[in-house]
Amino acid sequence: MKSIHFHSILALSALTMLAPLRAPAAAPAPTPAKRPNIILCMTDDQGWGDVSYNGLKTIKTPNLDAMAAAGLRFDRFYAQHPSCSPTRASVMTGRHPYRMGTYWPGMPLRLQEMTIAQAVKQAGYTTAHFGKWHLSGGKPGMGRALKASDPLHPGHFGFDEWFTVSNWFDLDWTFSRMGEPVKVKGDGSDAIVAEALKFIEKNAKAEKPFFACVWYGSPHVPLKPTPDDLKAADGKAYYGEILGVDRSMGALRKGLRDLGIADNTLVWFCSDNGAWMDEKAAPDEYGWNGGLRGHKGELWEGGIRVPGIIEWPAGIKKPSKTSVMACTSDIYPTLVELLGIKVPNQIQPLDGVSIMPLIRGEMTERPKPLGFMHYGEHNMADGAMAWIDNRYKIYKQMPDKIQLFDLLADPWEKTDIAADHPDIVKRMNGELETWAESVVRSGTGADYPGGLQPAPKMED
Repeated sequence: MKSIHFHSILALSALTMLAPLRAPAAAPAPTPAKRPNIILCMTDDQGWGDVSYNGLKTIKTPNLDAMAAAGLRFDRFYAQHPSCSPTRASVMTGRHPYRMGTYWPGMPLRLQEMTIAQAVKQAGYTTAHFGKWHLSGGKPGMGRALKASDPLHPGHFGFDEWFTVSNWFDLDWTFSRMGEPVKVKGDGSDAIVAEALKFIEKNAKAEKPFFACVWYGSPHVPLKPTPDDLKAADGKAYYGEILGVDRSMGALRKGLRDLGIADNTLVWFCSDNGAWMDEKAAPDEYGWNGGLRGHKGELWEGGIRVPGIIEWPAGIKKPSKTSVMACTSDIYPTLVELLGIKVPNQIQPLDGVSIMPLIRGEMTERPKPLGFMHYGEHNMADGAMAWIDNRYKIYKQMPDKIQLFDLLADPWEKTDIAADHPDIVKRMNGELETWAESVVRSGTGADYPGGLQPAPKMED
């Protein structure tokens, strides 16, 4: 089989700012008797080990621990990419971000893609986004309040309400409430949850099902926790920010209980990639990936395996921990199945799978492998790909250096066993190459019936 090289993808990168026309709206789905409210929470750069239920000792995360103890806790939950914007695109669409041209942090989501917010609206849900968006493109750097004139703000992707910034945020930040700047004092994590609870209360009182994204800016650098959180974290700013996240998750869970809707509200928590750790120069300053190899920006386990929890008392009556693989790209198909939504003209292929069987306790392993692709920072030919088929993982340093790891016996990826299992390497590499060809083809716009159209002009 012809090998995929990142030079071939480089030829397509000029197309990334082309956005196809939007697909026709999905038809309304049947209304289930008891549709759950849905909240997707995502942190920014929180490592797999950066929760005390996974062994963190520097601080305690009591609210996330309680959530994990009450719901479905993933030992092998993956971000679809080792950086922020691409992973967010996978949540929105159920597809690998390179299919839609979201190759790097700060690159936009194409308007043609069907998003989970658009899909759930077909089931009668009210939708809202709070916090970091990072799918509009535009000028890089700190999070800025998005303007109403931004052609790629959350409202263009199915969100009825949005309280949003373009990228990361910290203390005393200015957000955008539907295009109007709003300065909020205090910790940004507290701010977005407080705003989300207003939306939640309004819809709970109106007895309307809701879908909300609560996307944190923490613990992303530049690391500015509140003075109290910094003190509580023994001067470690990274963990001070995680204390803010944990406190706000506690406020969110309490708010749901106070409104009497916690039982039938599904809260899905994860991170967008592993921690940006530096074990040699600054250990314990920028996160902990629980001893896993690598960090943010890499396809080693430390860059893509992240904390993952689903809490839904009405649907997960028996708390459990699972080693079945799941991924951010699974969120879209899972929610579509849960709500019984039939999406006509669904953009294909999806890379995620529905994990409703896992939620029901009926899945013992993932039904298809997970594929990962990541450009090199300066040279796409130096990028990497990975393919994980439950037990085994091949890590392919482009163009053709392949390593094989047994993740059940060696989750730390210390021992390359490729020479001992040439048959497994051949099979998995063939599957990876076929998948990569599909991703490259998608990147040209081949998945869109109308083809690529000029993207909207971005503001500075």
